[in-house]
Amino acid sequence: MTGDVRPFHRFARWYDLAMPGVDADALRSALELAERPVRRGLDVAGGTGRAARGLPDVEWTVVDAAQGMLTRAADRDLAAVRGDAARLPVREGSVDAVVVVDALHHVADQSEAVREAYRVLRPGGVLAVADFDPRTVRGRALVAAERAVGFDSTFREPTALSADLRRAGFSTLVPEPGFAYVVAGVKPSDG
Repeated sequence: MTGDVRPFHRFARWYDLAMPGVDADALRSALELAERPVRRGLDVAGGTGRAARGLPDVEWTVVDAAQGMLTRAADRDLAAVRGDAARLPVREGSVDAVVVVDALHHVADQSEAVREAYRVLRPGGVLAVADFDPRTVRGRALVAAERAVGFDSTFREPTALSADLRRAGFSTLVPEPGFAYVVAGVKPSDG
């Protein structure tokens, strides 16, 4: 994780007031690409569990490095575990889906986070990453705003992220392009 953890810990009680809800339809489209039923999932760098709450048909565990965020997730009756996206505290092949929503840009080692998602997914499982394209006008403004408040964010465009997922072993698709994009990666059924 980057140095961004401390602000999220402190900001946790107001986070849901400041952040819009997740695009559940876009995430659902990504999860539908799974080659297996999606019953158990991880909401990685999930904060207060916005993604988990937006997709209630899955048994989610929120994983986040900021204890304040996890406390809020647990207050909403979500399973919550403290952990780093690049070293998930979950055994290999134990979940059907991993989502990372509006957060991958805060992860210091994004490639390792992708490899960790691959490790914890069952064959046929899916990784869905929702983030922001820094090449768009709104994306450039968001990058500048995060820098101005002191975040150590690294935003990636969907093509580069898709390539990273393929290097980890996923087959990929971009079901939702644009400023707020979604990249999906499916772990091969024989993987």
